[in-house]
Amino acid sequence: MTEKTYPVTEEELLRFAELGRQGSTFTVLRHARIAERMGLSGTDHKTFDLVIQAGGPLTAGRIAGLTGLSTGAVTGVIDRLEKVGLVRRVRDPEDRRKVLVEVVPGAADRFAPLFESAFDALREQLAQFSPAERKVIERYQNVILEQLRAEVMGNARPA
Repeated sequence: MTEKTYPVTEEELLRFAELGRQGSTFTVLRHARIAERMGLSGTDHKTFDLVIQAGGPLTAGRIAGLTGLSTGAVTGVIDRLEKVGLVRRVRDPEDRRKVLVEVVPGAADRFAPLFESAFDALREQLAQFSPAERKVIERYQNVILEQLRAEVMGNARPA
């Protein structure tokens, strides 16, 4: 079943593109600031986040696939994350030739306070919208996220 589509005016397209551009810029800058406080680069910080989200150990190749980075770049990221004690390399129990990257227990918790103000602000912002409006916002965010994920992982054309 295909979802119904509606025409988009040029003015709406430009407004949403500008909001997306500004949102992207300030999101990157916020995370660069957080990464700096963690002693990481922005790429290292967000790669660490993807490893956390995976919920279990990953190969370097899988991390490359998730991030869109080359395997060489991923090796450097893993080295830096390991150096600051956030991840460690372990042998795959199923295939001892493989090396997996896993999050060090408690590593993510070390930086939770850096995100508290963002959660507080999000709660305040969401309180301004009705539950029905929040569902629309959430649906929009999921559509955008799906496009970004596909683009980064090489499954879609760049926006």
